Amino acid sequence: MHRVRWCLTCGWLLLIFSLFYDPISPLLTDPNSIWSPFKVNPQVCISVQGECIKQSSYAMGASLFWGLIVPCGVFFLLVFGHEFWRRICPLSFMSQLFRGLGKQRQRKRVNPKTGQIHYELVKIKADSWLGRNYLKLQFALLYVGVCGRILFYDSSRIILGIFLLFSIGSAILVGYLYGGKAWCQYFCPMAPVQEFYGEPRGLLNSVAHEGKQAIITQSMCRRQNSDGTEVSACVACHSPCIDIDAERTYWDWVKKPDYKFLYYTYAGLVVGFFVYYYLYSGNWNYLLSGAWTRQENQLETLFNPGFYLFNTPIPIPKLVAAPLTVALFSALGYFIGIQLDKFYKSYQLQRNPILTPQQLQHQIYTLTTFWVFNFFFIFAGRSYIGKLPLGLQYLFNVMLVVVSTLWLYRTWGRSPEGYARESLASRLRQQLTRLQLDVSRFLEGRSLESLNADEVYVLAKILPGFTGDKRLEAYKGILRDSLEEGYVNSTSSLEVLQQMRQELGISEQEHLTILTELGVEDPDLLDPNQQRSRENQLRLQSFRQRIRGMVTNKRRRGATGLGRELLKVVKKEKSISDVLDKEGGTVESLSQEYGITLEEEAKILGNLDEEEQRLRRSNILLRQLQDLWEVEQALLYPPSSLDIPYLKTGLGILCSTVAQKQRVIAKGVLKILEQWDSGTEATRIALALGSLTVSVLPELLEDREQNWEQRLNPTLISRLQQQLKQENDTPTNVPNDVMVSYLETLLAEPDSLTKAVSLYLLAQLNLERGQQQARQLLDSYLMLNPSLKETAQQILTTATENESRVVTPLERLLYLSSCDLLKTLKAESLMELAYQVPFKNYQQSDIIWEQGEISKDLLLLLEGTVECQRMDEEGELNIEEIKSVQLLNELEILGNMEVRGTFVVTSNLAYVLVIEGTMFNELLGQDKGFSRKVIEQESRRLQQLQHLTSS
Repeated sequence: MHRVRWCLTCGWLLLIFSLFYDPISPLLTDPNSIWSPFKVNPQVCISVQGECIKQSSYAMGASLFWGLIVPCGVFFLLVFGHEFWRRICPLSFMSQLFRGLGKQRQRKRVNPKTGQIHYELVKIKADSWLGRNYLKLQFALLYVGVCGRILFYDSSRIILGIFLLFSIGSAILVGYLYGGKAWCQYFCPMAPVQEFYGEPRGLLNSVAHEGKQAIITQSMCRRQNSDGTEVSACVACHSPCIDIDAERTYWDWVKKPDYKFLYYTYAGLVVGFFVYYYLYSGNWNYLLSGAWTRQENQLETLFNPGFYLFNTPIPIPKLVAAPLTVALFSALGYFIGIQLDKFYKSYQLQRNPILTPQQLQHQIYTLTTFWVFNFFFIFAGRSYIGKLPLGLQYLFNVMLVVVSTLWLYRTWGRSPEGYARESLASRLRQQLTRLQLDVSRFLEGRSLESLNADEVYVLAKILPGFTGDKRLEAYKGILRDSLEEGYVNSTSSLEVLQQMRQELGISEQEHLTILTELGVEDPDLLDPNQQRSRENQLRLQSFRQRIRGMVTNKRRRGATGLGRELLKVVKKEKSISDVLDKEGGTVESLSQEYGITLEEEAKILGNLDEEEQRLRRSNILLRQLQDLWEVEQALLYPPSSLDIPYLKTGLGILCSTVAQKQRVIAKGVLKILEQWDSGTEATRIALALGSLTVSVLPELLEDREQNWEQRLNPTLISRLQQQLKQENDTPTNVPNDVMVSYLETLLAEPDSLTKAVSLYLLAQLNLERGQQQARQLLDSYLMLNPSLKETAQQILTTATENESRVVTPLERLLYLSSCDLLKTLKAESLMELAYQVPFKNYQQSDIIWEQGEISKDLLLLLEGTVECQRMDEEGELNIEEIKSVQLLNELEILGNMEVRGTFVVTSNLAYVLVIEGTMFNELLGQDKGFSRKVIEQESRRLQQLQHLTSS
């Protein structure tokens, strides 16, 4: 491909040269030529504004460029895809000139601690004006270029040559000023055309997200080693990058307003461009004959009438008429496109309401591209197609329709959900390969790579060896890859990978545990401050591989010498970069090549020192444990306003989440300590671990399967046990504002129940902050959990409407979990109960039951107070006050007995949950542990009642 690009570039430069000097091609167009198919026929009248233009021999450079090369580019984009065009585009190739010479502009950085000087490639920032508005800039340049064609360089070869040389110079200059493919991504006027025809995929292009996902995909930047192998040269200049995965970029952009502007305005621009030739000349023959590419007096017509309608010239100069026409048609295309967009969506949603907004928008864009492609080729290239025999002309027209129809068929059914499913199936396929499971007997001779997404999922379900730990290991690998590439983050992973979890049978709790384990293995993986992307991962991965290759090469040349030098690194006498740069500064050149920042270089090189890496990891994990310990203390000693039974249940749920993370992180620290015998750092880490994990560490150390007492140095075990015996001062209750900050921290947890409980408790402490967080959650696309959504909506409703009390499923869950009898139920049963049981409102003095009635439902008092008025055998009235979160009739419902008293509401309002008797009996039958607990509790109650009666 490198040679192909050189050939095409040389051919393009030769074409440009011919625009300035061409003694050959005029011979081909000479009217007296006998054999040339390109000869001019002076007898044919090509009318422009009622007059036949003079026809004579002409140089073919401009005609070839506009009439053949440009239409071929559009055809290649639709058929072979964006990647093919980017790999052969001479302008893209020449924009990399300074990169190939290693002379790009760099920014000087100085490490304030060490004084080390570092040079970094300059890249366009995503949040800069250009990073946010580059698509509009490119379209504006395309508009200027199209108007320039009509006015200046359609047929003026000198001006066309200057324009093309200016484009080449601009591309080379941008390639010097900015790293990566900055010209292609941010400046090139052809980029909108490439996106219009080349996305989401061409008819015959490769697929980047399926099969064996290689480091180098589609048209991404690459370089060639001396041995002929290709390596990635990506510097992450743009994310998501169309050169790495065009379809991924398309789905990321499909809902954004800029893409509507691109599709609809470009459609109008194409129509306006071709229609103007008719409006200018008064006929279609001027356009179809290609006479506009050989009209020698183009500049002289700038102030001639720009329109010729009904055999009448309109006295508007062409200099004004052409830009005005193209602009009006572009605006009209956008307006019509928006109206048709609304109509199509409304029509389709009535017929097929399950279609997502992305699918509908994709269908509209697909139809737009299909129509514009066929409209374009009604006119484009006709000056050359018309010279073919009539049969070949018909064959060419049929081929265009067939090609575009096949493209429409292949593209129509695409969806972001299908893309995501295929991408995740590809990751699952990779994990099955890594686990080395025997899948051959299920494939009937097919390879694992040949299976489609649905077949991969089915295979994963039926594989005998793919159960238990194997499933968790595979899912862990999928989650790790997804996090590294920025496909998900720690917050969104639970929802985005929901389908994958369901296919593999991975529970939400198992996902959260695996997520925490990944954070222990690589603490940076879950760092919310790091903006991860596939582009950035490829850049860092390529740099890391090159560095490892340098270490390997040095080891081959002299293991002894390298060992001595690495020993000096361990002793802090040298840095790893000094060792690798000893023979020629290669680390610095690699850092510049991949656009590695000073911080990234220090981190990657530091990871080559294993002890330094262990120390860094342990410090990060201890900081995480310190944060968790502070949250735990706040949950154990909350503000007095949360000291209510059902709210304390919510705090207990959050404590369980914190404890689970503490266990996983503490286990990770223990594994790091296992690699140390003893020493100052190891002792410091052990003491810190013991003080920060008092609630979970004893259980871990007693785990016989892990056998930590044998795995760890006895001195470290002793230090841990001594630290656990230390008595700490009892902390005071945390203030409200501190508790609010901790609850907002817990809102970032991926667990939906933790999110919902944190949001609910936050609203109890600070309603305004709770409303803000609720709005953010409702605006987020990660709102698949109904309990979380209902909780957020209730918090906002409470603030805006003065309506009767609404008890959400989350509140019901908290109340049910606070009840001594019901909290022994399994979590799944409690959650199901919370969604199914209704509640009733009672006013003061309302009677809930009369003494002697038979109760069919079990009632749980949520809020308010109730009196039980009971007449004893001697006729005396006994009054018992019942407070919130107590069952009113558990004995009666179990024994199907009469109610033992009259229950009267004494507070202004009372809220009661109603659990149907049949539902309660089903729970008793399904959960043996719950049944046993009920029998134990009610036996004690009966004993207490008998004791009171006898006394």
